[in-house]
Amino acid sequence: MISIRRLEQATPEEREALAELLIDSVDGGASVGFLPPFSRDAAVEYWRGVLAALGPGLVLWVAEVDGRIDGTVQLAPSLRPNGLHRAEVQKLLVHSRARGQGLASRLLQEVEQYARSAGRTLLVLDTLAGSKAEAVYQHCQWQRAGEIPDWARHTDGELHPTVLFFKRLAP
Repeated sequence: MISIRRLEQATPEEREALAELLIDSVDGGASVGFLPPFSRDAAVEYWRGVLAALGPGLVLWVAEVDGRIDGTVQLAPSLRPNGLHRAEVQKLLVHSRARGQGLASRLLQEVEQYARSAGRTLLVLDTLAGSKAEAVYQHCQWQRAGEIPDWARHTDGELHPTVLFFKRLAP
C-alpha cells in the first residue's frame, strides 16, 4: 500500500530511512547535489539541516510503501514579496527498490495540490539533462524552459547540463 504524507518532524527511524533513501539515490547516479561515495554521516547531516528548516520556507513529503519511506520531495515556496505566487520543487527522490510504481508522480501531485491550495500558481525545478527524472517531469506535464550547460559534476566526473522545468497551476 502506498501513502503520501507531509512530514513536519521526524522520528529517529524516519531520519534513518531518509538517510538511506538519499544514499541510494546518490549512489544510483541521481544529480541531487552530492557525488558518490556518499557517507551515512553526510546523509544524516543533510537531513538534519532539512528538518531544521521545515516551516514556511520549506515543506517535505514522504511516500511510504507498506510503511517504509521509499520516496520524498520538498517544496520551497518563495518568501519574497514579488514571488509569493511561485515555489521550487526540490529533491524528488524514489528508492531504487520502489521505482516504476508511480511514487514520483504521486509525490508531484501532492506538491501541486498543496501549492495550489497555498495560492502558488507557478512551480519550477531543475534536473540533469537526459536523466530518467527528465522523462518523469515531461510525463507529468511539466514544460521544459531551457537547458544550462556545465551545471553540475556528475558521477562520471564530467560537467553535465541541467534542464529547467516549470508548471503553471490553475488557481
